[in-house]
Amino acid sequence: MNVYVPILVLGAIAAAFAVFSVVMSMIVGPKRYNRAKLDAYECGIEPTPHRVGSSRFPVKYYMTAMLFIIFDIEIVFLYPWAVHFDALGFFGLGAMALFIFNVSVAYAYEWRRGGLSWD
Repeated sequence: MNVYVPILVLGAIAAAFAVFSVVMSMIVGPKRYNRAKLDAYECGIEPTPHRVGSSRFPVKYYMTAMLFIIFDIEIVFLYPWAVHFDALGFFGLGAMALFIFNVSVAYAYEWRRGGLSWD
């Protein structure tokens, strides 16, 4: 149990700092509300009125988000390999070659489908 005490203490300090920051911002922060501050931010475009659930949301936004996630996770997996690639030997080299191949196939597929063009 003594091994986990520093982790628990650090977690308690982080939680206390988060709660303290939120409470202090509520107490000290300015409270001048107006209509512009309470409106949802819509990228400077005035929203058009329509019924709830009647409009379609472009799938292009979701595709861009998925691309970001795929290639961001690729980098997360590449860092540990780059740090310890000499200790992994041929198994690590083969595993990373297979991983790079899989990501390259996804990249080529997305490129052919036109997901990387900003029309």
